Amino acid sequence: MPPLPSLLGTCRAPAQPSGDTAPDDPRGSDDPRGFDAALGDAELQAARAALARGRWQPVRSLLAHTGDEWDRRGHRITVLAQEPYTEARVREWLLAEPGSADATALLALTQVHRALTGREEPDRARAACHAAATLAPADPTPWLGLLLLARALGPEPELWRAFAELRLRHPEHHHGHHLIVAALAERSAAARPESHEAYDLAERAAAQAPADSPLAVLPVVAHTERHRHLAATGLAPADPAAAGHWGGRRARRALRAAFDWWLEWEHDDHPRRHLDLNHLAFAMSAAGRPAEAAALFHRIGPHATREPWCHLGGDPRTAFQEARARALGLPNSDIRPDPLAPPAPTVFE
Repeated sequence: MPPLPSLLGTCRAPAQPSGDTAPDDPRGSDDPRGFDAALGDAELQAARAALARGRWQPVRSLLAHTGDEWDRRGHRITVLAQEPYTEARVREWLLAEPGSADATALLALTQVHRALTGREEPDRARAACHAAATLAPADPTPWLGLLLLARALGPEPELWRAFAELRLRHPEHHHGHHLIVAALAERSAAARPESHEAYDLAERAAAQAPADSPLAVLPVVAHTERHRHLAATGLAPADPAAAGHWGGRRARRALRAAFDWWLEWEHDDHPRRHLDLNHLAFAMSAAGRPAEAAALFHRIGPHATREPWCHLGGDPRTAFQEARARALGLPNSDIRPDPLAPPAPTVFE
């Protein structure tokens, strides 16, 4: 494994990479299960709806308002980049405002998404990301685009270079850490089942981040991603409870630390908080901790995410509903999507 940068700190066929949400979901904005990539971000939902009507100005205002909130900026741009009409609208924006760093970054991530779905040459997407990075040297978002490409297409040295550049600009980058942990989880393990470099990186990142950082949940994500890979390659049952995946000392410690962090520090305003909550609820359910899982399901409300529930091998919406019903002691009933959210794709990772 290459040396880590200083300061460290899905649902597909086994041969294809995963992450906290899949990078190349071909269903686009017609996901029949209603998972909303915006994750409850009402401002993003409104800008996305305006873009669908041919108006790019609200997106311009949204990104200008987001400023250097790097996790939020990355989240918003990756969501907008998946819409089928984004490229045309952003090119109109660039005609009106040549050299806009926000428009250039959004265009670059749009081309990344197109490359991951086979509709763009990867080298063109890489060039677009480098152009965006040149316009805004402090912005980690173009490097997120390069990390997405390297995660799916390689080569591995580019994965580590993009991660290092991203962390240089935002050491606690949430999306970037999820991607690198998912990639590491697919490597062969040491002799002992609880020894793995994905766990090592996740624990180191969590320990070196500030006390209130959502990276405290990253070790749980690492264990979930590791089980995803083991199940996908036939080395473990798809159900982590049946596999005893959360029974080991290291896994139990990670789960307890993440839940304690949530009780004390949960960030209601973090743009990807629902993803962390779903990972915690998934793990608590698999670990046989219904009381903790129930508290998390109450907090999640309608904001189910496709990952990690898709790791069980069936329909992720059904898996979420069944786990929620067990934890709450309720009949299994359908969750209701956010009434303000139009159907949307999952965030590509």
